[in-house]
Amino acid sequence: MRNFVYDVYSFLINNSIHQPLNNYLKPAEKNNSNVYDLVFNKHTLKSIFLISDNPLTLPELTTGNQVRYFEQPLEVRTRKYYLSTQWSMKQNRHLNIYSFIDIFNKIYTDWKIVYSDTEFRLVAADYFQTAATPLSKPFLLLAGISGTGKTRFVREQAKVTGSLSETYCLTSVRPDWHEPSDLLGYISRLSGHAQYVTTDVLKFIAKAWRAIIDANLDIVVDQDNRLSVLGSKEDLEQIRPYWLCLDEMNLAPVEQYFADYLSILETREWQWTDDEFDYRCDAILKPTVFNQVANMAELRQELGFEDGIYDEVWALFCQYGMSLPFNLIVAGTVNMDETTHGFSRKVIDRALSFDFGDFFPNDFDHFFNPVVQHKTLSYPIYSHASPSDLPTIDSTGQKSITFLKAVNHVLDNTPFKLAFRALNELLLSVISTNPTSEVELQAVWDDFLMCKVLPRIDGDHDKLMLIQQSNDSSQLSADGTVSDTLLTELSTVLKRSLSEIWDQPEARPDLYRQAVKDNQNDTRIGIACRSKAKLEWMQQRLQRSGFTSFWP
Repeated sequence: MRNFVYDVYSFLINNSIHQPLNNYLKPAEKNNSNVYDLVFNKHTLKSIFLISDNPLTLPELTTGNQVRYFEQPLEVRTRKYYLSTQWSMKQNRHLNIYSFIDIFNKIYTDWKIVYSDTEFRLVAADYFQTAATPLSKPFLLLAGISGTGKTRFVREQAKVTGSLSETYCLTSVRPDWHEPSDLLGYISRLSGHAQYVTTDVLKFIAKAWRAIIDANLDIVVDQDNRLSVLGSKEDLEQIRPYWLCLDEMNLAPVEQYFADYLSILETREWQWTDDEFDYRCDAILKPTVFNQVANMAELRQELGFEDGIYDEVWALFCQYGMSLPFNLIVAGTVNMDETTHGFSRKVIDRALSFDFGDFFPNDFDHFFNPVVQHKTLSYPIYSHASPSDLPTIDSTGQKSITFLKAVNHVLDNTPFKLAFRALNELLLSVISTNPTSEVELQAVWDDFLMCKVLPRIDGDHDKLMLIQQSNDSSQLSADGTVSDTLLTELSTVLKRSLSEIWDQPEARPDLYRQAVKDNQNDTRIGIACRSKAKLEWMQQRLQRSGFTSFWP
């Protein structure tokens, strides 16, 4: 740890970028005027340097029997800076490493210090997800035929913003999972005392929490006895997304083993005041669990919180429970066939559902030399849409509201009708994507239809027949089936609402992929309207087999 601080200062001096940090060195209030403190905002790192014009001997660097400063000085011009060796990870020490990290990360914009799994690292600022697009939801369903690269997609997202060893966890869902304990663990009393049996998923959630704590964000308790994380947009730049991949997610009934997560997911709250945020969420691991466990130290160690720097937060977990960390993204890969379970609208309403073949098609012609790449995605930073966050192209949200009302008019009196949650998530999609033109705004609407609306629609002729035309024989095709259905009516409405992109083959931008840079600045990919093609496919499937659904 102390060697790391020494290496950081050496790097700054060697690259002539040490002065911004040295500007905050102040003479210590001691008789020895050569001792300096580092004072920045609320932080004071006492006696961080002993500065001299001449080399100092070992006795001069020693107090009592302990060497207090590095023997090898850092040289700035002609002066010699002897860095203290008395660094600690404990909050009440004069030279706290986390205070140093907080100071450094606020002063320097091109370089950042990160801490993960007992390792400190100095990385370039572009190492973080600064160019990433925040998702509107932290729960994804990636549906498609086997072998299209769904799991690989999640792996690559984790690699871009972090590493497979640190920010990625692959969990294979078992067909016999039927309750949340299969995913999050349970209390066992087989040994004669209460012992919590942890899982890889729970350990990964704890790891995501440690990333938040290591970033030195404030964690307090709100008036509803929920943990609240306080920070700024600048703080979020150093907190990477943690990708949890549930492979073959629907081999077991998702509504059963995933019930706790689905419920807690909807309690997330982000509150922004200028660039300062307040995030809170209900507990996924209740305080009653901590209260029942006999050996609390064992559970703490298994979850990775044994270090003293986590004392305060661990005490909060024990008293108020462990909530969902905001940097956790859950992505489930699914195959929809006769061997797997379907999804209820409870699940679909809480997820972003991607038909993987439509959003990320396999291009055989460019297998060896890909010409497109996936855009980098990150965790959501909003939970409720606000007019102040909307882009100029739809500054009041009225365009998006009018669009959704037109869609909902078609869905009226059906099980597929949309509610407030859908409107909020449409507006969150607009905020996250930040369109600047009508075409881009309609592209957001198009993807919203694909991710949130069309996955809810399935059924046979009777279920999808337009109610107001149900007794009209003129709506029958030559084979006796209904030609005008909810799907065809949606197409008619969307042709007007998506007029800028409906009939043009490459009119809208791809919001999730971009061209590989090849000495060109424009990485935009033009694609056809996704919802138009999907509605046509669903209607043809209905006409052919008498039943249709969104899933491939």
